[in-house]
Amino acid sequence: MNLSNLYHALYAIGFQFFLGIATGNFWLGMAFGSAFFLGREVAQREYKLTNGGSVKGLKPWAGFDILNWGWDAKLDLFFPVAGTTLVAIAAHCL
Repeated sequence: MNLSNLYHALYAIGFQFFLGIATGNFWLGMAFGSAFFLGREVAQREYKLTNGGSVKGLKPWAGFDILNWGWDAKLDLFFPVAGTTLVAIAAHCL
């Protein structure tokens, strides 16, 4: 675990609060914040698989192979998902 994992969670929660206050739906904010960091990690994985080249030869699901992600990449996704889920549950219960 490093500091970037916590920063990712804080950014996702920030997205969630913005959408939650704007729409009144914190679950929508949870989905957006989590999906944003999922997309980020998938893009980074595809970049690593192609060494920065074209993704033309990759299978469409290659970036989603979470079992082959590095530990840090997994945590970079887990922390935003866990953080936004806890906030959505708390907002729903209040």
